Amino acid sequence: MMYGRILVPIDGSDTSLRGLEEAIKLARQLNAGVRLIHVLDQRAPVVAEVSSSDVAYESEARRAAGNAVLSDGLSRARQAGVEVDGVLVESIGGPAGKYIVENATECQADLIVCGTHGRCGIRRVLLGSDAEYVLRHSPVPVLLVRCPAGET
Repeated sequence: MMYGRILVPIDGSDTSLRGLEEAIKLARQLNAGVRLIHVLDQRAPVVAEVSSSDVAYESEARRAAGNAVLSDGLSRARQAGVEVDGVLVESIGGPAGKYIVENATECQADLIVCGTHGRCGIRRVLLGSDAEYVLRHSPVPVLLVRCPAGET
């Protein structure tokens, strides 16, 4: 099967950048395009006294940070000579994996490449796993790229 469009979730972590690196290698070999997705959780912080201006400021700060993550990923792919675009998806809770899977269908991805910590057991249950959600619900093949031990 040929992969013409690769979806790569990124969050700026070393783990997601490892997934991006692998996706770039594949895209170059297959002459494929890459779509980057950053899911931004815009839930308001739970604090006793928060004004609406504080919430708006925090929301803008998160959006700016998300756009910076996307911009960095786009630059990395372009420097490698890969055709790339990116999307910032704002959510109000829920698993990021849900938005990744929806975007895979929307952009007609042929493959999703996700960086993962490879956690298992109680650590995965307590921390959740967007990669596991994507793996279980994806309409297309998923390549999980695990960070070596000691990296995060």
